[in-house]
Amino acid sequence: MKRVLMNLIPLVVLCVGAANLGAQSTGQGSGTGEIRGPTAVSYVVNDGKTKIDLQGTGVIPEAKGEAKVEAKEGATFVEAKVEHLVQPGEIDKAFLTYVLWAVSPDGRSTNLGEILIDKKGKGELKATTQMQTFSLFVTSEPYHSVRMPSEIVVLTNEMRKDTKGKLVSVDTYRFMHRSQYQLQGSTTLPSDFKTVPLQMYEARNSVAIAKSHGADKYAPEIYSKAESSLTNTERLLQQEANKKNRKEIITAARQTEQHSEDARALAAVRREEERIVMERQAAVDQARRETLALAAADIAAITARDAGAIAVVKADARAVENIEARDAVDAVAIGAAAGVEAVRRQLLRQLALVLEARDTPGGIVITMADVNFDTGKYNLRPETRQKLAKMTGILVTQPGLEIVVEGYTDTTGSPRLNQVLSEERAKAVATFLMEQGMSANNVKSRGLGSSNPVADNSTAKGRQKNRRVDIIVSGEVIGRTIGPSSSSGSE
Repeated sequence: MKRVLMNLIPLVVLCVGAANLGAQSTGQGSGTGEIRGPTAVSYVVNDGKTKIDLQGTGVIPEAKGEAKVEAKEGATFVEAKVEHLVQPGEIDKAFLTYVLWAVSPDGRSTNLGEILIDKKGKGELKATTQMQTFSLFVTSEPYHSVRMPSEIVVLTNEMRKDTKGKLVSVDTYRFMHRSQYQLQGSTTLPSDFKTVPLQMYEARNSVAIAKSHGADKYAPEIYSKAESSLTNTERLLQQEANKKNRKEIITAARQTEQHSEDARALAAVRREEERIVMERQAAVDQARRETLALAAADIAAITARDAGAIAVVKADARAVENIEARDAVDAVAIGAAAGVEAVRRQLLRQLALVLEARDTPGGIVITMADVNFDTGKYNLRPETRQKLAKMTGILVTQPGLEIVVEGYTDTTGSPRLNQVLSEERAKAVATFLMEQGMSANNVKSRGLGSSNPVADNSTAKGRQKNRRVDIIVSGEVIGRTIGPSSSSGSE
């Protein structure tokens, strides 16, 4: 069984989405991915306990289980039982335990706890969540304190005919890619695996994984605590002569895992911040190079024009005296107009490489689709922050630009909710632009709710287009003066 699983996992993990959850994972570069199409269940509050099945995926087809769910005001109680799970390390030496997750329709994951299994692959867990609508599933993990589910999903929820609840579709679930947790080296566990507490191996894994993510460099203040905690746990293990301090070992191992996960998570944030700074600087450098190239072309054109003017002067000095004042004014006006046009075209081309951009009479309009935000939220996704950092790097090379950020929603939900969401999304983008170097005096934001739709709100595709943020760039340097709500023509 172990050999078969090791051969199949690289393929079947991606098939979990297609066969059981509805799609494949994406976003390998960032270490996290998305699986679209799974369903959550909205449980009936104060209607007693109900049962839901847990079905095995392609990772462990024979796995199965059930969960008793009781939704009450303020909390939902879950009692999960599973069986036929493979033993720790059989899927991969880095994946030593199982975690039960509750995930809300907007993709917010809650670690409900670790499911420890016996030699027959059975385990159970009692947990509580504040959610009333959520999806339940079990993943294989390297240690119990992970904050995001891995893509190795082994059990997913399946409603029974008598389940008290209503199916709710989910746009996106976010998973940690398996490669982010895998360890290098041997694929077999040490010979003392059966005698040493499982939590000891989880603790060792957690420290190794944190270091592999650069925690020793990006979060040394927390990573050092993880290392010290692991050293202390190893010392307790060596002192275990009569098994009396086994609970102490497990407690210390758990503390090590927590420090390691905190260090890994902080390192990920700081690496992302570093990447954003580098992306922005690269965009600044590229924009400046292109601006210099454009200026050089203008100088060459002016030089050629001046050479022709000198020839005219030599041919007919009196004629030049009569017309040079008029021609000088015309030349300046034509040159200025041509320069502004060139700057605008260059800026538009540069921005279009980062986000959707178009030229309008009121300015260059950059459109951010709703996929740049988590569903129903206004926090910027990491990949969105990278794009905005690049965009800002381009904009800061042209001093004097005016920026107006406009947030829009579809017609789903109440007008008040839509207004607040549109305002918060616009404000989040404007704040980030200012953090990246745009002058606060030149950046404004406004929420326009469901007004000014660009597509039909009666279709899902149309509603998605209407959920957007428009960034309107104007200023004398590009020959555009912004009017009210320039992205759509009226407010």
